[in-house]
Amino acid sequence: MLALRLTRGTHPLVLARRLLVAAASAGVGFLLLCTLGHALGHPEQASALRLLWCVLPLAATVQFAVAVARTDPSTRPRPGLSAIGVGPARLTLLAAASTAVTCALGSAVALLLYLHLRGDLTGLPFDGAASGLLAGDQPVPLAAVLTLLAVVPVTASAAAALALRPRPAPPVEDVGDEGMPSGLPWGVALVAIGLAVETYAGRGGGGDGLPLPGRFDGGPAAVLVGWVLTAIGLATAGPALVHGCGRLLQAVRPGAVRLLAGRVLMAESRRIGRPLGVVCAVLSGLLAAASLYGSDKGSDAFGPLTGLGATLILACTCATLLTAALESRQGRAPVTEALLRVGAPPAALRTAALVRTGTLLAVFLPLTWAVAELAALPLRR
Repeated sequence: MLALRLTRGTHPLVLARRLLVAAASAGVGFLLLCTLGHALGHPEQASALRLLWCVLPLAATVQFAVAVARTDPSTRPRPGLSAIGVGPARLTLLAAASTAVTCALGSAVALLLYLHLRGDLTGLPFDGAASGLLAGDQPVPLAAVLTLLAVVPVTASAAAALALRPRPAPPVEDVGDEGMPSGLPWGVALVAIGLAVETYAGRGGGGDGLPLPGRFDGGPAAVLVGWVLTAIGLATAGPALVHGCGRLLQAVRPGAVRLLAGRVLMAESRRIGRPLGVVCAVLSGLLAAASLYGSDKGSDAFGPLTGLGATLILACTCATLLTAALESRQGRAPVTEALLRVGAPPAALRTAALVRTGTLLAVFLPLTWAVAELAALPLRR
C-alpha cells in the first residue's frame, strides 16, 4: 500500500521510466510465452535452447529495472520516513515491491497479447493472427504460463533488493583508484576466453554460420556462451577503461576543462563503466550479426522474434546507460552548484561534459568495432 501511495505522487519522468520497465517486461514475457507456444505445437523438438536465447533479453530487462529502482526518489532515505520506522531496510523492500508490481503489470500485458494472437480473445483487430505459430489449437497450460510470467517480476525484484540492500560505507581510500588496475586484466581475460569459445563453436559448426532463433531454428549454445563471456568481460573492464579515460584527460598540463572532465570520469567510473561496457558488448554483437547475415542471407535470417529480442536488448541496455548517466548527474549536482556559486562559467561545465562524451566515444567505438570483427571472423568461415 505504501508503494502504491508513493507511486501516485512521483514525478512524471519517474513514472515514464517505470512504464518503460513494464514495456520491457511485457516483451520478455511475450518471448517466453512464444517459446511455450512453439513447444506445444512441436513437442518433438527441444525447447531448452530457445529458452536459453530468452535469457539475454531477460538479463537486459533486469539490469534496466535495477537501474530504475536505484534512481527512484521514493526509495531514498528521508527524515519523515525514518521517523515512522521506514529505514534503509524497509526502503529496500519497498523498492523490490515497486519493481515487482511494475514487472507484473508488463507480464499481464504480455499474457493478454499472447492470448489475443492465439485467438483465445476475440473482438479486437488481428485476433488469432499467430494461431499457427503459437499453437492456437492446443490448450494453454495455466501452470506453465504463470511460471514463465513470474520469471521477470521475481528476478527483477530480487536483483533490486540485492543491489539496494543497506551496506556500510567503504573507507575513504577505497573510493579512489583501488580496484580499477585489477578489473581490466580480468575483463580482458574474459573477452579473450569468450572470443576463443566463439571461434571454437564457429569452426565446429561446419562453416554454416550461426542460425538465429527468429524462426525458432535455434543455434549453437557455445556461441551464446562465448558472447555472454565477452559481454561480462567488457562490463568488468568498463570501469577501468572509463577511469583510464579520466586519467588520460588530465595528462600533459591539463586546463580547467580537461581537469574537471577527467576528475568526473574518474569519480563516476564505477557507476557508468559497467553499463557502458554492456552497451559496447550489445552493439558489437549486433554488428557481428549484421555482417554475418546482412549480405549473404539477407533479411530472411531474421524473424520477428529475433527482431523483438534484439530490440529489447538494445533498448534496455541503452536505457540503463542513460539512467546511470542521470544518476551520476544527480549525484554531482551539489558540486555543480558549488562551482556555479564560486563563479565558474556555465559554458565551461558544458564544454567539460562534451569533452567527457567525446573521449568515451573515441575509446569505446573502436573497441566495439574490434570486438565485433573478432567475433564475426571465425563464424564467416
